[in-house]
Order: sequence, then structure tokens, then C-alpha cells
Amino acid sequence: MQTSGSGAGRCDDVGMPSGPLPGPSSLDLTPRQRLQELKEHLGEQAAAQACAELLEGANPREHLDVMPYLAGRALEWSQTSDSAAYWVRTWGARALRYVWAPDVASAVVAGLDDEHWRPAEMCLKVAALRELGEAGPGAERLSGHELVRVRVAAARCLGRVGDTEHVSAAWVLLEDPDPEVRRSAARALVMLDERLDLGPEIPDLG
Repeated sequence: MQTSGSGAGRCDDVGMPSGPLPGPSSLDLTPRQRLQELKEHLGEQAAAQACAELLEGANPREHLDVMPYLAGRALEWSQTSDSAAYWVRTWGARALRYVWAPDVASAVVAGLDDEHWRPAEMCLKVAALRELGEAGPGAERLSGHELVRVRVAAARCLGRVGDTEHVSAAWVLLEDPDPEVRRSAARALVMLDERLDLGPEIPDLG
């Protein structure tokens, strides 16, 4: 996977970088707004590739021009934090909610097996948004995670991308001790039924 590199800049009329990449117009912009600016500078393909490389564990020093767009004001904090590495991977994944290219899907699917829950959870959200069918097995694995928020994200992902072999995982989540997980599982089963025509009775969301 090739990326723009630290010398990348604003794209010219044919989509090629020209000149140094400026920083965001404000670090207080929302992630969506910052990533929109990055996309305007680099083009969506190059922006998505840079974010995917960071999700995959690339050294952020090799992407110093891109990092402010992903992290905003949190970038300064991350430079002195022991948790910086997994936050960088999380920001890389989050950015793919706003910029996208089909060839970065594999990075998102691989991120479901990240050693830290934050990047994995974010990859569940991206996989659901981008409807990555190959994320089904990873979502099924994460449906048994110890954290409620990860199980919720896994249930939602299963609803969007799961196949018939993943339906049982959603049924298991209906018995989860947490009510938000149970609600997410019920919605997931409705979505699975709509996509796959499952046949069996689907739980009442009320």
C-alpha cells in the first residue's frame, strides 16, 4: 500500500500532490471536517491509504503531515502518552469513516484482531458503515468480548454484514446481561432477517 508520505501536498488538476501539505484550518474542527480538508488536499484515495497504514501500525513520524487531521488537539497529548500507539491505530480506523477507498478494506478487517479493544471496536464501526462482508467472522469473535461497548458494536456489525453462519452469535447476544447489548442483538437479527430471509421468529424490539 502506497501513501502520500510526509512531503505530500495539495492535489493538482490531475490528482497528483504538489507542494507541502498544510495543516488543518483549525484543530478544533470535528473529525469529519478535518478529514474533509485532508481529502481536498490529497484526494480520497491517498487520504484513505495513509489512514489505513496508520491503522496497520505505521510509524506516525512517517505521517507527520497527516496526523493533525486524524487527531486534532489530541495529537500533542499522544506524543507523551504510553497509549499513543493504539490511539494512533484508533484514529486511523476512525478516519476511514470519512474517507474511503476499496483497497483499504483489508486493513479494517485485519484491525478486528487488534490487540487493543479501541482499534478493534472502531474497525467494527467502519466495517458496518462500509458494509464489509468479510468482517463477519471478526464481528462474531468480538461478540464475546468482555466490554459491553465492544459487544454492542459487534452486534451492530453482525446486523449489517453478517451471513447465515453468524446468525447464532446474534441469538447468543439476546441473552447478554447488558440491556443495550440485547437491544442491539434484537435489531441485528431483524436486519439479518431482512437481508437473508431467515424464516424463524424474530424478537420483538419493543
